[in-house]
Amino acid sequence: PSRLSRPRFWKACGTDSERIMAYSTLAMKLLVGILACSLAGVAMGAAAPPAAPPQQKTNLGTRMVLGALGGMGGATACHPLDVIRVQMQIDSTNMYKNPLDAAVQIVKRNGFFAGLYTGIDAAYLRQWTYGSCRVGIYAFLLDKVKQNQEPGTTIPFWKKLLMGSTSGAIGSMAGLPAEVSLVRMSADSKLAPELQRNYKSCADCITRIVKEEGPTKLWRGGAPTVIRATLLSSAVLGCYSETKEQLHKKFPKIFPDKDGVPLMFTATMIASVAATAVSNPFDVVKSRVQNMPMPLAGEAPLYAGMRDCFVKTAKAEGPMALYRGFVPSFVKLAPYTTLSLILTEYLSKTLLGRSAM
Repeated sequence: PSRLSRPRFWKACGTDSERIMAYSTLAMKLLVGILACSLAGVAMGAAAPPAAPPQQKTNLGTRMVLGALGGMGGATACHPLDVIRVQMQIDSTNMYKNPLDAAVQIVKRNGFFAGLYTGIDAAYLRQWTYGSCRVGIYAFLLDKVKQNQEPGTTIPFWKKLLMGSTSGAIGSMAGLPAEVSLVRMSADSKLAPELQRNYKSCADCITRIVKEEGPTKLWRGGAPTVIRATLLSSAVLGCYSETKEQLHKKFPKIFPDKDGVPLMFTATMIASVAATAVSNPFDVVKSRVQNMPMPLAGEAPLYAGMRDCFVKTAKAEGPMALYRGFVPSFVKLAPYTTLSLILTEYLSKTLLGRSAM
């Protein structure tokens, strides 16, 4: 591990197991602290927000910037869970017993920062491509539809799902290069030493893929990625908007404030369950297709495409292999969705005088 992954207390601990546990405990405290501070800050702001400017028309670019900033906040806290998810999804040898075991092995093998925060720059780039399009375009379309609705009427749920699907599909295409680099950097430490690519950064990963494999490989796994993003965005954004509206309408005593943190938190948790259930099989296929090694001369690739990966995975490892990594996927998606959407909503309310969704 690099020097960054070995703080001074590392030598103070006795055995390797004690060191791993001490490091894992510190990491968990750090993540819990980040989540608590973020939610507390948003809650305090929601309780006593600064004077908001009057509502005005907001262009698409502004919405996309707010979506990217909210996404970066969520990615910072949740990136280790994404690394664990990717490594479990590409694990066809049952190396990891559960998410906790995966975390311990990754930290033991590479250190905390070098192991669990590898590819964080790719995660940030992904927020400025995929995240900004997904949330920004959805919020923009939702605002446009609201302006054309008759006063007192609500937007049908199917329209929210359609807008979420559209924004997710567009965002996934824009963010595929960052997605490929994120998956590869997250999975690299699990490969055999002779197969490791040892990318130095997101920029180095993208540059090397273009030079060594060709620019089209930056869009490898495009079909499962777009399908997954379409389903995920439809479930997360559409269900979030609808759940938020219905809970406020049917339980006004419990959720009196339609833009309050308790309501947003509950809506994002419900949306996260639905999103993980529909997207996880495509997430497994996407990770495996994007991370498969380059075939040697005369050899066929490990997977011929999305359908081939589905069939081979289910046949060799059983259908439930398509739900491998479900727990870390949900555990990562729920706090990420909560933090990113609440931050986006708060920024929109503070800067624009209106709710983003």
